[in-house]
Amino acid sequence: MLAGQLYDASDKELTGLRQRAREVTSAYNSTRTTEVDVRRALLNRLLGRMPPKIEIEPPFRCDYGTNIYLGDNFYANFGVVILDVAEVRIGKNALLAPNVQIYTAHHPLDVETRISMLELGSPVTIGDNVWIGGGAIILPGVTIGDNSVIGAGSVVTRDVPPNVVAAGNPCRVIREIPAT
Repeated sequence: MLAGQLYDASDKELTGLRQRAREVTSAYNSTRTTEVDVRRALLNRLLGRMPPKIEIEPPFRCDYGTNIYLGDNFYANFGVVILDVAEVRIGKNALLAPNVQIYTAHHPLDVETRISMLELGSPVTIGDNVWIGGGAIILPGVTIGDNSVIGAGSVVTRDVPPNVVAAGNPCRVIREIPAT
């Protein structure tokens, strides 16, 4: 699965790992805002990398959690979904607005393979200092460069270079961000 090869999502081990992630995210999503230490402990059990400074507003959903690697000073607003059948690496100072969805899971184009219920995963990489607007969808295999901004409602189907504003469906570069 992590190598980008076809895999069977109904595999007993994978099913158990997804169930574990659902239990941890359910507990996380049930916490109160004042339960900072409880939230941190739950995320530490869930994530592949737990940075020193992080905030994820519930509700939060993911497939496994262990394939999510976050940089320091990460913030995700309400309703973020990360389908992490492949690695999701997000740099430092990243901001995710409400209802951002990051998908690494996809299905074969070949009908016979697809109906066999085999699946695929392709990693997603998001650089440092990236801001992703509300309701944006990041598709499998995409890389978003450092310092870029993704407009609200965008569907990111291909790589986005560093230092740009990109938006739309499909997402495309609108303009460069001048160096400061």
